[in-house]
Amino acid sequence: MNREGALKNINVLDMGRVLAGPLCSAILGDLGADVVKLESPDGDLARTSLPLGGYFAAFNRSKRGITLNLKSEKGREIFLKLVEKADILVENFRPGVMKKLGLDYSRLREINPGLIYAAVSGYGQEGPYSQRAGLDPAAQAMSGIMSVTGFPGSDSARCGASVCDVMAGLHAAIGILAALHHRALTGEGQMIDVSLCDAGVVGMSSVTQQYLSTGQIPTKLGNGYVAYAPGGCYRALDGEVVVNGANWEAFCKSIEREDLLENPDYESVTNRVRNRAHLDAIINEWTGTKTVDQVVEIITKNRNVAAPVLNVERVVKDEHIAGVRNMFTTVNLEGYGNVKITNQCIKMSGTPARVSDPPAMGQHNLEIFKSLGYTEEEIGQWKEEKVI
Repeated sequence: MNREGALKNINVLDMGRVLAGPLCSAILGDLGADVVKLESPDGDLARTSLPLGGYFAAFNRSKRGITLNLKSEKGREIFLKLVEKADILVENFRPGVMKKLGLDYSRLREINPGLIYAAVSGYGQEGPYSQRAGLDPAAQAMSGIMSVTGFPGSDSARCGASVCDVMAGLHAAIGILAALHHRALTGEGQMIDVSLCDAGVVGMSSVTQQYLSTGQIPTKLGNGYVAYAPGGCYRALDGEVVVNGANWEAFCKSIEREDLLENPDYESVTNRVRNRAHLDAIINEWTGTKTVDQVVEIITKNRNVAAPVLNVERVVKDEHIAGVRNMFTTVNLEGYGNVKITNQCIKMSGTPARVSDPPAMGQHNLEIFKSLGYTEEEIGQWKEEKVI
């Protein structure tokens, strides 16, 4: 565990399940917090999600682990002792679940006024949708992401990654860090309410701004951009390449079409967006005579953006991403051995983030419950009573 990180001496109680909540607390653990993952005796659903072992390890690294049945009276008693010592609690149950257990924020702050309570849910703690089950695809649909994903005339499509889950986890972590600073100044904790749908709306902000500013409803543009042209994904001799020509004059010189600078159809961003289809055809004609590497070299040399479209295998083997930036690492998960997962992306000079092993289910029961003052005999009895 990274006990010398920026968040050393911060204690996190992680009740998150599957992705958004666990990712939030994993980030805190990478940064040095002591994160205790609390699972029901049945375990987090992530333990049985595919790929087996890897899914759980990816979002539950850098934590210790305990099991506890919160539906039992003894389990709730033990939980409240854990809350007394916690700085942060993270949960992503449907709103109202914790209240039914008698463990909602209003109850817990009576025990620990400095507690920072982060609740991640599909649609937030209040509002007409708050009681709906909310997963990433639903958040992508409700936030507008699906409506602009795909090519003109195609069915709406989900972004291939669970972007709303990830964005919600990141926003929760940001809120927690801000709340920690506030508590350092005032001694007061607070509740943080983050929803997958809201996070998706933030992710859509550059696209939604078109409607907010002009009243025009954004539509599917394939790989094009709503704000400017040229820009998109083009076919080269040996693959696909993303090209952006925001620096228009330099771009025209790069593709040896300086005549376009004199064409009124392309003299402004507005005109280039209006005539995007014709412009894309010109660019595709040029990229079709080059390799991906040639396109990237020529375009980037002249102050514009170009990048190869990498599949996941190439990403994982890329010398910059996987090598210099160290974006993949290996952890050990009991029962599965070494598991390769995505690494932490925050680079800090003084207190570097470090990823450590995820816990086996209940691995730290004895260690953590003894620290609360319970004896080994009591802990052994709990297992028989299915408290843990």
